Amino acid sequence: MKVLLVGEFSRLHNSLKEGLQELGHEVYILGHQDGFKNYPVDFPIEKIWDNGFLKKIKVTVNAIFGLDISSYLTYLQFKKNKSKFTGFDVVQLVNENSFYCQYYYEKKILDFLFKNNLKTYLLSSGYDYLNVKYCFENPNYKSGIQRYLAGRINPKSFGNVLKFRTSSFKKLHQFIYSNIQGIIASDIDYHIPLLINSKYSGLIPNAINTVKIGFQPLTISDTIIIFHGINEANYYKKGNDYFEKALHIIEKKYESTVEIITTRDIPYSTYINLYNKAHIVLDQTYANDQGYNALEAMAKGKVVFTGAEDEFIAYYNLNERVCINALPDVEYLVNELSYLIENPNEMIAIGKRARTFIEKEHDYIKIAEKYLQVWNSKTTSY
Repeated sequence: MKVLLVGEFSRLHNSLKEGLQELGHEVYILGHQDGFKNYPVDFPIEKIWDNGFLKKIKVTVNAIFGLDISSYLTYLQFKKNKSKFTGFDVVQLVNENSFYCQYYYEKKILDFLFKNNLKTYLLSSGYDYLNVKYCFENPNYKSGIQRYLAGRINPKSFGNVLKFRTSSFKKLHQFIYSNIQGIIASDIDYHIPLLINSKYSGLIPNAINTVKIGFQPLTISDTIIIFHGINEANYYKKGNDYFEKALHIIEKKYESTVEIITTRDIPYSTYINLYNKAHIVLDQTYANDQGYNALEAMAKGKVVFTGAEDEFIAYYNLNERVCINALPDVEYLVNELSYLIENPNEMIAIGKRARTFIEKEHDYIKIAEKYLQVWNSKTTSY
């Protein structure tokens, strides 16, 4: 099978590609190289006019004429190489705005892909029209949108989410929906909003390449290291303020027993070196399931504070904790951290169970096989 994976922002598509290649398939990734992590892309699209003086010109032109220069330049890059993006058995979009373009140019690119390839599937692996709609209509549903509704995130910095509530992105959603064979959710957070959707093809967990990510059993001597990596752009959306308040209490309570490493927007190589030293990794408080960063940490054997709600536990039929369900509650976080610090053997056990869980439920070859089952479930002709 010849497969084109469109978009990459978490290593999801790279790990899936590696699994599919192990099974003998021909796979390519098309998309932007996502920021400082710089994931491999076979057909890279360069972000142009995205910083400095040129960005100021772009913003001015957009405000006056309604033209997004970056969208136009992305379209030109795609058009120049469009002959490379035809004849695929499956095209999979990482989300509903895989090219980061405004409606007009995103639709033009997608229209070409729909018409010149056999099948197209859409991933729900981040915010999209249906997910955002569900979260706003169900404000008690655990998501970063709760912080926006509580007034902790301003509309300007939440634009990458709020755009899915605009009329143009609703039209884009409807256009995509009418041309795809199915929608696949990557975890429980995206699974629940799609349960009654007629095009929902089911949940396929994120693929983790367990060969590339080594397991390091936790060894605990005198000091327990807690790592908290902050991306300032997502500070409130991820619940970092709750983690920081909890860590302040933990630092006073345990003094020399713990070492707390907090980083803010540091280079990825530095981030990984510090993160690898940790016993406990603090991920986010507004999730029902684990995102890609949490899964990679679990694969290494870390104890991760992330999403692990009842729906997640029931879905995987878990009887013991493989991670810690993080809640936006300082007292709760302090209690959970205190328990682990005072019971290091439990930390070691959770780290081992975390790795076993990843190998069982997220192994990249097993996950690739699940994608193939879905992609092969329906036939379509050009």
